[in-house]
Amino acid sequence: MSDSTMKTPWLKLLLFKLFLSFLTVCLVFGTPTQVKASPTVNSCPEGMTFIPGGTFKMGSDVYYPSERSADDVTVESFCIDKYEVTNGEFAKFVKETGYITVAERPLSSEQFPDLPEEQRAPGSLVFQMPDNGVRPVGYLSWWKWTPGADWQHPFGPKSNIKRKKNYPVVHVAYEDVQAYAKWAGKSVPTEAQWEYAAHGGLDDATYSWGEQYSAKKANTWQGFFPFFNTKADGHTGTAPVGSFEPNGYGLFDITGNVWEWTSDWYSIGHNGKAHSLNPIGPNQKESFDPREPGVAKHVIKGGSYLCAPNYCSRYRPAARESQSPDTGTTHIGFRLVKPDNIS
Repeated sequence: MSDSTMKTPWLKLLLFKLFLSFLTVCLVFGTPTQVKASPTVNSCPEGMTFIPGGTFKMGSDVYYPSERSADDVTVESFCIDKYEVTNGEFAKFVKETGYITVAERPLSSEQFPDLPEEQRAPGSLVFQMPDNGVRPVGYLSWWKWTPGADWQHPFGPKSNIKRKKNYPVVHVAYEDVQAYAKWAGKSVPTEAQWEYAAHGGLDDATYSWGEQYSAKKANTWQGFFPFFNTKADGHTGTAPVGSFEPNGYGLFDITGNVWEWTSDWYSIGHNGKAHSLNPIGPNQKESFDPREPGVAKHVIKGGSYLCAPNYCSRYRPAARESQSPDTGTTHIGFRLVKPDNIS
């Protein structure tokens, strides 16, 4: 009998003992948590990142009723913008197409039949901090309709974006976002796509970076909203995209900075989505917001620089808010998605 034949049973016994040892360690200490990570081969266009398809628990049963979970849902692989669309990128779109945003158009007489002609001037909603010492303030009274406010003039006609090319574009209505998406050859993400990507692989974590809230992880409001902002994160308004560390999938500002549009129509909770593939929200006629019945709204995600622990606190992947599609503000922007090219 050869030496190699004699060694074979001994090697098999050794391997079997090593395997038993591994099983013992797993039983005692548990197996490590698997975190999804972007593959090394990225088939996405420049400026986008690949999100591997998978299953996750959409929504949350811990915070607001509007987030009531749909249990497990599955999304297929896709590409998503690493950054929120910037003023510079939107300016290129406008230059090439001549597009005029909703905020730059006079208000429609059909939509606002009782509004005097002098009040139909183009404009948008601008955040205005209440005067010091003025309390209490009415709910949402910090929003002011400002004639002349638009994506090029975020705070009114006297403001501009000359030094803010790398800031997220704001004052964009859903129609504007769709027009840009068509020009860019992309699409508006579904809520499921957006939420899955925002988790960054940490599907069971409260925030896109883990369980502990941190003002240093995203551009949010520090202090007591809406009266004062300590500027602990270095910003009182929007910040240049990429100012904070990305999540596990390499997405910047997926939390805070500006809210982001999704293609889903809004309703309370996620009824009907459980165990589905690529779920979408209700149709437009079924959209319902109890705070404004009869007005169909879209889901926006991610929170903004105006979200604070004492107000909103929707800077979580599962969090959501409703927004009328014809209304832009100083804290709503967007990023887009595209199907991946992997066969």
